[in-house]
Amino acid sequence: MKRLVALVDGHVQGVGFRWWVRGEATELGLAGSAENLTDGRVRVVLEGPDDPVGEMLARLEEQPSAYRRPGRVDSVTHEWEEPAGETGFQVLA
Repeated sequence: MKRLVALVDGHVQGVGFRWWVRGEATELGLAGSAENLTDGRVRVVLEGPDDPVGEMLARLEEQPSAYRRPGRVDSVTHEWEEPAGETGFQVLA
């Protein structure tokens, strides 16, 4: 199991980006959350098996996106953490 925390920068607020993340993560069987930050970025937390977490990171970073990703992603920074036992996927404010 892996836990990924990614900060997505670009035009990612007010365009349905968090809901897109939820749909993709759910399709891959991942738990976690997507949350707007006050600085305009979106914080994405993903937990699950190694391969699906890696696949979701690739979907976040892919330029141009083949996954009908809304908005525009300029950069994704991420770090790996110890899994915290996330269940389900939440879209936060």
